[in-house]
Amino acid sequence: MRYLISGGGTGGHIFPAVSIANALRELDPQAEILFVGALGRMEMERVPQAGYRIIGLPVRGFNRAQPWKNVSVIFDLLRSMRMARKIVKDFRPDVGVGVGGYASGAAMKVAAKMGVPILLQEQNGFAGVTNKLLKDDAAKICVAYENMDRFFPADKIILTGNPVRQNLLDGKKQKGNGSKNLLIIGGSLGARTINEAIAAGIDKLEAAGINVVWQTGKIYYDQYKDRQLDNIEILPFLADMPDRYATADLVISRAGASSISELCLLGKPCILVPSPNVAEDHQTHNAMALVNKNAAVLVRDAEAVEKLVDTALELIKDEKRLKQLHTNILTLAQPDSAKRIAEEVIALAKVKNQ
Repeated sequence: MRYLISGGGTGGHIFPAVSIANALRELDPQAEILFVGALGRMEMERVPQAGYRIIGLPVRGFNRAQPWKNVSVIFDLLRSMRMARKIVKDFRPDVGVGVGGYASGAAMKVAAKMGVPILLQEQNGFAGVTNKLLKDDAAKICVAYENMDRFFPADKIILTGNPVRQNLLDGKKQKGNGSKNLLIIGGSLGARTINEAIAAGIDKLEAAGINVVWQTGKIYYDQYKDRQLDNIEILPFLADMPDRYATADLVISRAGASSISELCLLGKPCILVPSPNVAEDHQTHNAMALVNKNAAVLVRDAEAVEKLVDTALELIKDEKRLKQLHTNILTLAQPDSAKRIAEEVIALAKVKNQ
């Protein structure tokens, strides 16, 4: 079988795409897999690192602030559609898989027009623009949240959850000094507001006597690295993420789809600080899906500097509340998501080839 996978732009799109590809390869070792991404975006580097071939399209997002600049954007879109037609014609995929992002829109639209069944994977609780535009072309739509029939035809929806890192459950709890452990993560680039909030409350964290691992992100590390203390470890990124998760009693995180899926699978009590800088405020929608089930605590970005550290210190000392959050967030986990999505993809391929 041949599978065409498209999407990217952010890690939240790329990671599920690679996980689905890995699951397809496990279930169908002879499968041929080709990725289509957007030139200049991170998928052009990350996908080959994962061992897959990728072709880049010149597709870009529309410039809403300066509409007169969109002439070249439309030109690149039309060129991308022509390139996508040649890719589909040459590769002859049995199924197309779209995970969101500019490239996914062009590649999946063309594939569907050329008779290729397509499956969409939507990571967020508020559907992305690309997947909403493709909903009528899709044969199946795999989602991570309930009530997604607000955006997609109900008969196409399959609740599978989001794929997570395969080694996530292999983490080992690190030996400590018996104190509680707080893990602060802001993604590979970091989260500015979370960093500012932790810096503002670092004296309180030191005095509390808890162990803190503060991942600042690469672009903020130099700004904060000198704030390291005996009980506060400051790092630009975490190479041993499974172990860090295993050790943490409480996690502070943005509310990206991949991060939330990991927290659910591991049953980690968490404080979510949704980023305000994402399309259609989808991180707040992601966070509220947990908060409404008493499975996470929300601190809004605008209030983080004032409230985040105090909220974390109060929560990490409340053993009863931590256990409650642990129990509730575990119920939202969707294990084996990548495998379940891959099984749906293979089923579509078999129907096509009957």
